Amino acid sequence: MARKIVITSGKGGVGKTTLALLLSARLAERGERVLLCDGDFGLNNVDICARVEHLVTYDIVDVIEGRCRAKQALVKHPDFGNLYILSSNNTSPERYISPQAVKLVLDGLSPQFDFIILDCPAGLDDGFHRAVACADEAIVVTTPHPSALRDADKTLALLKSYHLKELSVVINRYRGDLLLSGECLSPKEISELLKAPILGLLPEDYSIGEGELFSIHPAVRVLASNLTTGRRKLYDVTKKYAGLWGNFKRVLRKRL
Repeated sequence: MARKIVITSGKGGVGKTTLALLLSARLAERGERVLLCDGDFGLNNVDICARVEHLVTYDIVDVIEGRCRAKQALVKHPDFGNLYILSSNNTSPERYISPQAVKLVLDGLSPQFDFIILDCPAGLDDGFHRAVACADEAIVVTTPHPSALRDADKTLALLKSYHLKELSVVINRYRGDLLLSGECLSPKEISELLKAPILGLLPEDYSIGEGELFSIHPAVRVLASNLTTGRRKLYDVTKKYAGLWGNFKRVLRKRL
């Protein structure tokens, strides 16, 4: 049976969908059978981000309403044989879809996969609760900024009421130069603030998710390894700012 993991944030714009996509791709690259499900029924774009929108014939609503079988709605990614995309509602975003209906579809697909990753919509409204109700584990994505951390704290408080098996945090857009200079909270401080373990760190690096599709950044590789092994090794976001040349880059970036 698959591990069903929802990737959420509460706050929009912290890189949740990009992380869900890259993590799914890396897990598939490691040989895991992965289903990436778009849990956003209003502003759904996982199929577009994965560049498979032209391959989508049916979505999960078609499955729920009996127009196709679940297997017919799955899109096999052309670059990753173990990665499948399940698009959400592409035609009638205003239609109400119950958590129980989505869960029934995913539970039926679960024996065929090792991981089911759900990309959760931003916010803490019905879409959030529908996605979380289908999962057994949750990863909260945040950035080190105070507003994002406050939203992450509220999101974690809600998630705890679901009694999930695992709750963890991924810190995205972490600036190593600010961490070295003490101008932002450390991973340990963020973990203590949010009262949740840190599963991974992703540096502020515009190459992540850009260029060739799914060009897997080393930080994503570390994160995927943590997820599959249970370890808590954190990618060193300060590495490129260490030493003489790194110090020069820190000074230069501060002046820009």
